Parts: sequence; C-alpha cells; structure tokens
Amino acid sequence: MTTTATTHRVRVLAAPGARHDEILTPEALDFVGRLHAAFAHRRLDLLKERRRRKDRLVSGTPLDFSVATAAVRADPDWRVAPPAPGLEDRRVEITGPPDRRMTVDALNSGATAWMADFADATAPTWNNVIDGQLNLLDAIERRIDFTTPEGREYRLGQDLATIVVRPRGWHLPEEHLEIDGRPVPASLVDFGLYFFHCAQRQLDAGHGPYFYLPKLENAGEARLWNDVFVLAQALLGFPRGTVRATVLIETVTAAFEMEEILHALREHSAGLNAGRRDYLFSIIKTFGHRTDFQLPDRARVTMTAPFLRAYTELLVRTCHRRGAHAIGGMAARVPSRDPEADAAALAQVRLDKEREAEDGFDGSWVAHPALVPVCREVFDAVLGDRPHQLDRTREDVAVTAAELLSVRRISAPPTAAGVRANVAVSLRYFEAWLRGHGAVALHGLMEDAATAEIARVQLWQWLRHRTIDRDDLLTVIGEECDALTAERPHALVAEARAVLERAVLERELPAFFTPDAYSRHLVRRAEVQS
Repeated sequence: MTTTATTHRVRVLAAPGARHDEILTPEALDFVGRLHAAFAHRRLDLLKERRRRKDRLVSGTPLDFSVATAAVRADPDWRVAPPAPGLEDRRVEITGPPDRRMTVDALNSGATAWMADFADATAPTWNNVIDGQLNLLDAIERRIDFTTPEGREYRLGQDLATIVVRPRGWHLPEEHLEIDGRPVPASLVDFGLYFFHCAQRQLDAGHGPYFYLPKLENAGEARLWNDVFVLAQALLGFPRGTVRATVLIETVTAAFEMEEILHALREHSAGLNAGRRDYLFSIIKTFGHRTDFQLPDRARVTMTAPFLRAYTELLVRTCHRRGAHAIGGMAARVPSRDPEADAAALAQVRLDKEREAEDGFDGSWVAHPALVPVCREVFDAVLGDRPHQLDRTREDVAVTAAELLSVRRISAPPTAAGVRANVAVSLRYFEAWLRGHGAVALHGLMEDAATAEIARVQLWQWLRHRTIDRDDLLTVIGEECDALTAERPHALVAEARAVLERAVLERELPAFFTPDAYSRHLVRRAEVQS
C-alpha cells in the first residue's frame, strides 16, 4: 500500500492503478476535500441522530408523521423543479454497477435511463470505485468498448440511456482517501469525482449531472445533500438547479417524510423511487425488537402486502402532488437456460409492472437488459406518447401511519426452506462481495447488498424471538458452507461465514453488513500485498 500526498491535505492510501491519475487529479481531489471540509462534521451529527432515533423507537416512541413539519405537508403551492433534459421520460430504467461491460450493456439496452450504482451493486474495492468513474467518463466521451474472452465485442450505439449515478450512502467511509487522518465520506467521494469530471461534459451532451440518493432516513439528510449540490455548483460555476436528484425511499422513517424530503431538495429534485428491497430491510431493522413485525419468508412478501401497498400509493400521491416523478421498484429476474422458467418469470415481471403503471408510477426499474422490453411494453400501454402521468394526482389515496406499519397482517413464522434460502443467499453474496462483486446472479435473481441485508436481518430477528434455534441455524450455515466449498473450492468461505455469523449472531443487530465486510476486505488485501 502506498501513500500519495495531494492538495487540500487529501491523501490517497492505495497503489496507483491504470489510468487512475485521470480521475485522481490534484484539482479533483481538492474539490472533494472542499466538500469534506464543509460537510463531514454535519454528516457525523446526522449519523448520531440516526442512532438516537433508533433508541427512541426501541424504547417505545411511536413512529408517526411529524407535527413540526405539518405546514410543509399542508402547503398546496410548492412544487419541485420541472423535469430536466433526459429525465422527462423515465418509463424504464436499468440498474447495475459501472463496470465496463455493464456500462456498455446498460447504455445500449433501450432503457430511458441507467442508474450507475456505486452503492448496493458495487463492492467498494478501490479499483471498482475508480474504474467505475473512468468508465463513466469514457462513456460520456463515447470511447468505451468491451470485448469478452470469447471475442464478443460491445460498443456504444446511437440511442443511449441517460446516466444517473448512485453514490454510496452517508454511513460509509472511503478508507482509501484520508484528510487529517480520517477517511472521507464515501458519498462525497463518489459524488465529487463524478461531478468534477463529468458535470460539464453531461451538460455539453444535452443532459446534466443526475443522481440517485440512497439510504436517506429523514429530511435532514436530504437537506445535507441539497447543500452539497449548492456548494458543488458554486465551486465550479454552475447555476443552482443544474444537479437533479431522485431519492430512494428505502427506509421506513423516510416514508413518513416523503413530502419533507421533496421540499428539502425541491430546486434539485427529480422525484422519488420505491426502493422496496431496502425498504423491507429497514422495516425489519427498525422494528426487529418487536414480535409483531416478524415477516414471513422473503419469497412470500410481495408488493400486494397491505403495508407495501400503502407505501407505494403514498409515494405516487406525494410525488404527483408536487410535480415529481414516481419511479417503481426493481424487477430482479435474470434469464436462464430454461425457456419455461423464463416465461414464468417474465409473466411475474409483467404483472408487477402492470400494477405499478396502473397505480400511477411514471416508470420502473429492471436489473437486466432482457427485462427492458416487457417493462417498456407495459408502460407504453398506459402512457402512450405521454412522457409520464404526473396528471394522476391520486387524490383517492389517504394513508395513515398505522397502514404504513401494518406488517402484522402478513406476519408468519419462517419455514425451514426459508431459513436455508436466507443462509444460502447471504453466504454466497458475502463471498462474492469479498471478491469484489456487488451484483450477483443467484437462483434466477440479481442479488445485491439490499437482498443480502433482508436475508440476514430476518435470520437475526428469528433468532432474537426464538422462532428458530441457534444450534439449528449454525448447522444450516455449516451445511451451506460445505455446499459452497464443493461448488467453488477456492471460494472465500471462511471469510464469508465470519461476516454472516457476525451479522446474524450479535446480540445487537449491526446496522449494515458492509462496514464489517469492508474492513475484512481491507485486511485481506493488505495480507495479500505483504
């Protein structure tokens, strides 16, 4: 590991990689350093407030819509900024990590937008982070291509998806960039490097610097992002409102502050997204101490569940009332070699997208290019030539706090198959993550950090309430470790098991698996390099 001194007291704690100097320029690092100086302490205060709020909920404080911000919700006059160029029509968006092959595939997929994901779909190795920035830069410059080992070539076509970047969440550090002996917030690294290098290029191409904001828990965290945008635009001479951001409503506390979040970002807002996989994770994590919040097997929790219907209908109502796009959740199916299985999977995807389009969503997400046509077909049938359906204000929707939290209506004990499935998915995902892969196809689904989080917090909750036996769970973990070793003899099974057991067996639920897995990755890399 090398240390390279840079301007603004920023140090790069990593060996130089191919072309990394194109991203890690002194000017770009100075820009990130200025963002860090302005916002790092405020970020820490907000993370402390997360912990305080969690303690209040555990102690019995009810979760409800805030009285303090009732005036924001009651005011009928405010609206978010109008749709920016390239974000008017968002009927089908594809998501995935910004590796070279996915970058070309996603941009050529026929989707209207691509979420280049530095968060849940990317294991944050230093090479992944900086190579991802290089791939985005190359894509905007139209100089990116990819050739498989078999000789198949991937090149950019003419009609490309709009790029929307998802930086990592506020909770994560970037241990490879340091200022005054402390790591820089990963969110500011991902945002800052992309904005510095690509904002003007995107404007020149007729679009702009667009972002998805993950893991927000309240409007205060949205205001922090808004202030980051204001300063970034001022430092580089862009008008306020150049940045546009879509917020993923993927925590239960954020669901109670949708209007406040839009209001905080209103000059930069591009809408809200129903991040339903992380939302389930948040429900369990927030109320894991309560016996009335035990969800059944993950496969049995569908978007028709009453509490999820309340969440998605409130999201559409909130967005359209304020002139913002409402984007639906992920279709995670991936093609297989079984035509019958593929047909059944596509039928399920179609039903899911039909429900979203009929509910008023303006578009939705898919995880694989093969799903773009079915999603587009469904939204074409509802939208026709219109770019969205913001005129559907869903005045019929009135959601209460109790409805958002009505998990007990589908509560059920886990099955043995459900326990094993959660162990299998968690273990295999953690192993892939430790090897540097953040998006992994498992059992016909594209799994990312969010699905692994759902699986492991369910196991933790079932253990806490003695719905499953600890020794029985350890037996299943051992069996799945043996199975994974048989599948891939050189897999990092012991390391993955350590991550899983810490994430599941601790008395206090770790908020995320990623900090522990990230530290293990850093230790392992240091051992390999030494």
